[in-house]
Amino acid sequence: MPRKGSISKRPIQLDPKYKDEFVAKFLNSLMYDGKKSKAEKILYKALEIVSEKMGKESLEVFHAAMENVKPVLEVRSRRVGGATYQIPMEVNQFRRKSLAIRWVINAARARQGKSMYEKLAGEVMDAAQGRGGAVKKKEDSYRMAEANRAFAHYRW
Repeated sequence: MPRKGSISKRPIQLDPKYKDEFVAKFLNSLMYDGKKSKAEKILYKALEIVSEKMGKESLEVFHAAMENVKPVLEVRSRRVGGATYQIPMEVNQFRRKSLAIRWVINAARARQGKSMYEKLAGEVMDAAQGRGGAVKKKEDSYRMAEANRAFAHYRW
C-alpha cells in the first residue's frame, strides 16, 4: 500500500475474438503455465457448445452466468478480544468478478466430463440457469454471511 496516491488498475488486452474485457480476464485465469492459445481454444470451443445447446448468443449466456455467480456478501475473520468472529461484509466489485471467475473455473475443473471445454461449457450453462457448483458456492457464502449477521457490528 503506497504512502501517497493510489495504485491505478493496469489495463488488460481485450480477447481477440469477442473484444470483451471480462472474457479476457477469464482467459487469463483459465490459463496454465502461460499457455494462452490453449486456454483460448478451450474457452472458445466451450462458448460454441453453449451457443449450440442454448440457442442463444454465447457471450450473452456467459455474462448471464457470471452475473448469477458474483457474490454480494462474504464473511471475513476478525479477532476481537481473544475470539475470532466471522463478520459478514459486502464484496468489492473487482473482488466479485475475480471470485466469480475463480469459482466457475474451479467448478468446471472438478466436474466429471471428457474434456475441459465440455466441462466448462456445462458449468457456464448451469450457472446461467442458476444451478451448478459455482452458484452453490455463492449460495454457501451468502448463507454463511446471513448466519453470522449478529456479528455485523464488529465491521471495521
